[in-house]
Amino acid sequence: MVTPNRRRQAVKVLENEFGVSQRRACKVVGQPRSTQRLEAPVPSGDEAEVRVWLRAFSKRRPRWGWRRAAKGLRDEGHLINDKRVRRLWRDEGLRVPQRKRKKRLTGIGVPVGSMVPICPNALWALDFQFDTTADGRTIKILNIIDEYTRECLAIVVDRTIDADYVVAVLDRVCVERGTAPAFVRFDNGPEFVSQAIADWCQFCHVDAVFIDPGSPWQNAWIESFNGRMRDELLNLWHFDSLLEARVIIEDHRIDYNQHRPHSSLSQQTPTEYALNWANRNQKMLS
Repeated sequence: MVTPNRRRQAVKVLENEFGVSQRRACKVVGQPRSTQRLEAPVPSGDEAEVRVWLRAFSKRRPRWGWRRAAKGLRDEGHLINDKRVRRLWRDEGLRVPQRKRKKRLTGIGVPVGSMVPICPNALWALDFQFDTTADGRTIKILNIIDEYTRECLAIVVDRTIDADYVVAVLDRVCVERGTAPAFVRFDNGPEFVSQAIADWCQFCHVDAVFIDPGSPWQNAWIESFNGRMRDELLNLWHFDSLLEARVIIEDHRIDYNQHRPHSSLSQQTPTEYALNWANRNQKMLS
């Protein structure tokens, strides 16, 4: 209770529920009686509209905070700054619940910045995630991202995904992008250390970058993507079937690329950033 309005409401609750006097309730809450006797200011029509929008945004995007809400408001034509959005967000009692951080794994390896891409398609990162459907069966999810633009190039959902499956997905993404990457980054999972992946890299003239065992921070970009996907989608959905999981996760991939702003991209979406980069470097591409 850090605002006068919140403390005013708490005083009324104490009076109604416990029958204490206003003097006693104000003393417990830490509210001056002169402030308590003042009527709460009536918000303007514009402010009321923003408050309604913020509440709807919080329900629609429960894992997004006030910064993305501010960008969404400005995208819809509202002339509003970050400080006002933050104040109204807090006044409405909206917050993103913090999840307990897991203890970081330890291992010996090179710093994350030792292989930093400088243009699109320089480095693709691949990793797996797992979830279950309503019948308790496991689904395996293969994520592929472009580390420079943060675009999610593909998300494949199936019961099992082996090395040949990974090669087929990489071939499809290369056709869609019109080029193969210069490097691909993997962990040391059995699907990635197989001969099929080695043959594909040799045939497509792609160099493979393997992180050290037990060092997921060396694959930090896709680990971050995995965490956001787990937080914003997988923890919120209970899939009834494999087909439903494929449809919803593909919708999430499109939404992630086209609508989710990134602070590391100056609050641009991955699609916007990739398009702006292509426009700036058109001579280089031609």
